[in-house]
Amino acid sequence: MPVSDYVLITYRPDLQLLIMRWTRPATPAEHRAGYQAALALARQQQVGRWLIDLRSRGLADPADLLWVMHDFRQEFRTALPTAARRIAYFTTPYHADILSARLRELEAATLDGLQLAVFVEETPAYQWLVK
Repeated sequence: MPVSDYVLITYRPDLQLLIMRWTRPATPAEHRAGYQAALALARQQQVGRWLIDLRSRGLADPADLLWVMHDFRQEFRTALPTAARRIAYFTTPYHADILSARLRELEAATLDGLQLAVFVEETPAYQWLVK
């Protein structure tokens, strides 16, 4: 489902996964709109396992990542309270270490059932999501 020129969102019923592929760098408003559009589809399909492809986008700025980890995370939990919630970030090797460190820092005090992981290859990300 093309949301716009900056993100493509699809649902894979065979794997019960939502896939969000950023196609270019996004502004903060586009970043939030993309996540909200993905959440609307996730709510409709009751799917809590997401692959987020950041390779064309790069990393969100720290304020946008903070929004995902706090505000959006709460919306995600409320929208899908009984679904297994896992997000696999698929990114370039250059960004993987940076994103992993940022997620660890923001994740430290959160115990809400959402699992996050960073991958530089797509197949291991799919495997982790469906296990």
